[in-house]
Amino acid sequence: MNAHRHAAEGVDATPRLLGPAEIRDLAHLLDVTPTKKLGQNFVHDANTVRRIVQTAGVQPGETVLEIGPGLGSLTLGLLEAGASVVAVEIDGRLAEQLPHTVRVMQPGRTLSVVHADALRVTELPEDAVRLVANLPYNVSVPVLLHLLEHFPSLRSGIVMVQAEVGHRLAAEPGSKVYGAPSVKAAWYGDWRTVGQVSRLVFWPVPNVDSVLVGFERGEEPGTEDERRATFALVDAAFQQRRKMLRQSLAGALGGSSAAAATALERAGIDPQSRGEQLRVQDFLAVVRASNAAVEA
Repeated sequence: MNAHRHAAEGVDATPRLLGPAEIRDLAHLLDVTPTKKLGQNFVHDANTVRRIVQTAGVQPGETVLEIGPGLGSLTLGLLEAGASVVAVEIDGRLAEQLPHTVRVMQPGRTLSVVHADALRVTELPEDAVRLVANLPYNVSVPVLLHLLEHFPSLRSGIVMVQAEVGHRLAAEPGSKVYGAPSVKAAWYGDWRTVGQVSRLVFWPVPNVDSVLVGFERGEEPGTEDERRATFALVDAAFQQRRKMLRQSLAGALGGSSAAAATALERAGIDPQSRGEQLRVQDFLAVVRASNAAVEA
């Protein structure tokens, strides 16, 4: 990549973003072939990057968390907007290269790179207030839930995910795509889809559509113990989503459908309803009713 040769000669490049040529040069330099296993699809369109950063409302001087920065397309867009970036990258070659790319393309910007699996990160070099990321599609929901659980400083964000996943995250009760991810995400705040992203801005071109999903963090409705119990109920309800709750939750609420029906009625929930009809607050109400019955 020519920019990297300039960097070696001590010549600063004008601050800019990566385009298709730079993306391919970097991939060749690092001998990186995008893999489905890591969910790698690199964005090469500067206009798309700037749209994501603008939609996310990134402010100069704030710290933004990015997951899976890859070759640095979105990283450079965030830095261009004046943010400090903490980037978590699982691929060692990419993690090592990113600071060099930033020094060349956007000299003087503030970047911290954490070489780690985002699903296992529990500490960061500084608190980030916003999450902006092109999430690996195969782990997008687990990564989001992990980050929200462990990093309460994150108040809002925009993530690019597979369209099917994005619509699920933002779904309301009663929707055909409403499921466990919808309920669990709602524990942490409000979610909405905020735009579509063309397949053609990626290299390689993925075989799925992408959407941008935004969230605003709210006050969590219960304690950490209640969250764990609520999520366990949610998993049970949606593992057998065609069954009535008195059946799907039998194992979690006393071991029989009769016991489950009693627990549901205590919480004001119709035992014949199904998981996709309940909000996160309804599942929490069942947990609290069950706990109260045990303590009585």
